[in-house]
Amino acid sequence: MLFNSIDFAVFLPIVFVLYWCAFRGLRARNAFILLASTVFYGWWDWRYLFLVYFSTGLDYFLGRLLDGTEDQRQRKRLLVTSVVTNLGLLAFFKYTDFFITSFNDAFTFMGHPLGIETLRIVLPVGISFYTFQSLSYTIDVYRRQLKASHDPLEFGAFVLFFPQLVAGPIERATNLLPQFATQRVFDIAKARDGLRQILWGLFKKIVVADNCAQLVNTLYADPASQSGSTLVLATVLFAFQIYGDFSGYSDIAIGTARLFGFDLMRNFAFPYFSRDIAEFWRRWHISLSTWFRDYLYIPLGGSRGNKAFVVRNTMIIFIVSGFWHGANWTFIAWGALNALFFLPLVLMDRHRTMSGTVAHGRLLPSIKEALQVLVTFAMACFAWIFFRARDLDQAFTVIGKMLSGSLFQAPEVSSMLTLSISLFGIAMVLVLEWLGRERQYGLHMDGRGTKPLRYALYYTLIIVIIVCAPLGGGEFIYFQF
Repeated sequence: MLFNSIDFAVFLPIVFVLYWCAFRGLRARNAFILLASTVFYGWWDWRYLFLVYFSTGLDYFLGRLLDGTEDQRQRKRLLVTSVVTNLGLLAFFKYTDFFITSFNDAFTFMGHPLGIETLRIVLPVGISFYTFQSLSYTIDVYRRQLKASHDPLEFGAFVLFFPQLVAGPIERATNLLPQFATQRVFDIAKARDGLRQILWGLFKKIVVADNCAQLVNTLYADPASQSGSTLVLATVLFAFQIYGDFSGYSDIAIGTARLFGFDLMRNFAFPYFSRDIAEFWRRWHISLSTWFRDYLYIPLGGSRGNKAFVVRNTMIIFIVSGFWHGANWTFIAWGALNALFFLPLVLMDRHRTMSGTVAHGRLLPSIKEALQVLVTFAMACFAWIFFRARDLDQAFTVIGKMLSGSLFQAPEVSSMLTLSISLFGIAMVLVLEWLGRERQYGLHMDGRGTKPLRYALYYTLIIVIIVCAPLGGGEFIYFQF
């Protein structure tokens, strides 16, 4: 069930009304959340419910066992069981065909084609997200940072919580699970804020991401036939497409959760206003970045040790992050490239210098800040080439065209109307998010403006969404991960 679908527009109000009006007790509401989440996830393919319920049930019982024993050997065996089983399922569904194809390609390159058939495995929606969320629970219970849940309804609702089930934010058990153990009381101010964030997420997804996608898909379909300037335009549009798509999903998820009395972690903090690549990664997909930091980078030793040790850990964290995004060498290249961007800052111990908000307390940035933001955005865009390309050959074709004389030609697009809508949407996002960059999201009013002005903005956004919605608006990009 897509957030930008008629199905969800019907589903959400029904669930909201029943949740607050028909169910009063804590367990009853948790059971209803679990039921609604089951319907939400099963809307795509009910068969994969067995998979998510298996992972949930396994980690629930392993958590109970971890909490109930002091035998450190036994506790390690239980943790290894959770990690191996969860990551094993993820690896099977996500990477089996990739490894078969890579194995075939390697032997074909050496002149000995094998012709092993791929299994054509369909990737279950959201498996990368709920796997990491459930793993955070068993790891935290093992570390004694969290008491195990003794209520299967509570734990099931935590793992399957429908607003963030299929594309995050990847919640920590330490943050979200206790909220299922606490009685929720309807808060009209919280609900209004949730609706605002949903509206903002829909604007970014429908007006920005879906319109940019129409152009990007066409231009990246055959980059060899495009000019360098056109591919630069396509790459910049893709940068805003993936931001509008993924941060839009996160906004809708956080806003929807707020309607039900839950607070999810922030997943994006205006990353395109970053002044270096380290700040960018502190602001982009925060739930995944911090997950890898806490459960992989720090256990590997983090920034402790000599420079070679730090370089190794940084490369590992970025390459694993790239591989998490998809079974393709392009994602590994994307992760490695970001590591190369990041390493000079780490080695010079400058990766934490940009800790505040750009142009704090000022309307406009300084010339230095503006240049820093533009350079960081250009670096991110260059890396996005590998993220968007079909394969490495296509990525290098795009780069080659950008470095050719055709870079100085006027870019050509198939639809000036779609381009105009995309640029209009991007401009609105940049203006509103710049003005609200010290708040939680672009439409976070926090008492700003008069009531007529605020509602004029809301209705304007609604009208723009309706008028500018392209035909065939697609799924969210991160559903494939």
